[in-house]
Amino acid sequence: MAEHKWSQDVTAHSDALDLEEGVFTWSDPERIARSLLRSAQNSTRRKASSPYRSAMSMLTFYINRAGSGLSDERREVLERAKDELRRLHADEE
Repeated sequence: MAEHKWSQDVTAHSDALDLEEGVFTWSDPERIARSLLRSAQNSTRRKASSPYRSAMSMLTFYINRAGSGLSDERREVLERAKDELRRLHADEE
């Protein structure tokens, strides 16, 4: 039986965002960022005041919880997704 972690539950069943399935496995950082931002914009349950902050929090949470289980390649894609989120946020202002 596979070990079940609470962080998997949060990512899969976030009370703040309805995430697209597999969003953290995608290879395109811009697609990940846009999806997270769209999920945050559409959420009526997010805890952060802005969609950007909520999306960034979810991405950071995932990276931190995955920890050493992330390959260097996957971590790089997700870190680039953070950069894309920042860019999208700057474009909105």
